[in-house]
Amino acid sequence: GKLEKIRLYLIKKLLPCLEDRRRYHQEFASSTSFHGVHNIVRTQSRTRRALWLLVVTGCLGIVTWQICSRFTYYFSWPTTTTVVVQYVENVKFPAVTFCNLNRFQSHAVNNLQIIFFLWNIVSGVVQKFSVEDKYSQELNDFLLGNQNFSIKEFTRKNGFYLNHSTLLECEFFGKTCHPEDFEHVFTEYGNCFTFNYNGLPARSVSLSGRGLRLLFDVQQEQFTDDPSLGYTDAGITFVIHSPKELPRFDGLGLLTPVGMHAQVSMRQLKSIIQEYPWGECKPDIKLQYQNIYSTNGCLQECKAQYIQDRCGCLPFILPGNGTECDMLKFYNCVYPAVYDIEIKGLCTVGTHNSTCPAPCEEMEYPTTVTYSSFGGENAIKYISAKLKKSPEYIRQNLVLIDIKYHDLSYKITQQQKALTVSELLADVGGQLGLFCGASMITIIELFEYIFTNFCWMCIFLLLKAPEMPQWNNPSQNQPTHKEKNKGIQEC
Repeated sequence: GKLEKIRLYLIKKLLPCLEDRRRYHQEFASSTSFHGVHNIVRTQSRTRRALWLLVVTGCLGIVTWQICSRFTYYFSWPTTTTVVVQYVENVKFPAVTFCNLNRFQSHAVNNLQIIFFLWNIVSGVVQKFSVEDKYSQELNDFLLGNQNFSIKEFTRKNGFYLNHSTLLECEFFGKTCHPEDFEHVFTEYGNCFTFNYNGLPARSVSLSGRGLRLLFDVQQEQFTDDPSLGYTDAGITFVIHSPKELPRFDGLGLLTPVGMHAQVSMRQLKSIIQEYPWGECKPDIKLQYQNIYSTNGCLQECKAQYIQDRCGCLPFILPGNGTECDMLKFYNCVYPAVYDIEIKGLCTVGTHNSTCPAPCEEMEYPTTVTYSSFGGENAIKYISAKLKKSPEYIRQNLVLIDIKYHDLSYKITQQQKALTVSELLADVGGQLGLFCGASMITIIELFEYIFTNFCWMCIFLLLKAPEMPQWNNPSQNQPTHKEKNKGIQEC
């Protein structure tokens, strides 16, 4: 039947005779581009044949070891870091967020000392604050008597404000700026104000040594804080950040006390990190409420999502569009939720498998700050006459801040792959060519030789397989099983 036809076709067409197979092996060994093999086959001397066999075997061992080591190195995902300093004609100026260390107006909190405790519960969403039991009864009494109280609106109306009385001078690269050029934001320091925020056209400077110059009046008599909660300083705190990122003060803010002149010299540093597994970044992560990814923005959105799911509301100092949490929910739900986030590690930062991995691109502004006393004796007299304030008031309330670039350049720190795929192939090809004289053509020849022998082996095993049982008596004209085996052996 059909099985017999297949067997006959395989014998006649596809399976060469034993002599043809031997001749094929000999021709391959004599003509292959794999150097050294033909010397083993062609030479008549046994000594030379043994030497060439030893040489070819040793070269094969060395090239196998070298190739394995290159693959092992490649799959360890090695990286190198390059630093490039690029000089340009102008540099974009970053955003700068300013806050008063005394967060509230004195007249609004003289009889409401609980406000400081309430705000620290709110700011504990960003930076943990230890709740003391001595405030619990006072807090409950206040919240029961003021159920519609909003710490957000209270802070906006009675916190630090920025106008011509608190911002006495503002100059950016020779041009006068005004309080209207600052955007209001909420941070753990209450009302803060950002210069060069994301909504404005990009500002840039074209000369080093000049930038943003600000003269603040912190008005200590009008603004205050609670020393019992740890806020005892007077002055301005500020942070330099990208215009597209949220300000981050916890541990990164710069402080300028009253009566001091701070000269801030900064540089622009751009870091480029490779994606996993070479680096720790994930380029496919996007933030919902920010244009660019940052670990701080991701951490805030992670906290906001967890609090939204657990408490059904959203703290106003976190990004999002949820319903604002009232003070009872802040105290009874939000604050314990933040504690769980920190203790249980629900929002982690850093590695690729964390909630907020490292960004693939990050802009930083490392700074150098120097201080001097604000104004000499003659300068104090001049400013006192100009502002109609006493010299003592000037020393106790005025803060002068100069922020400028060190030079018109930016530094790029880039993490790169130490070994790419093309370099790996070049290394493998170099090792094969050096020790064996092999190339890509040689590899194809070897694959062809192996595939041909594999096909012959499969055909041979198929011919040796037992015959399918036949229901009808075999025809007398068909060869017997012994005759067929004899034919196979002869072939």
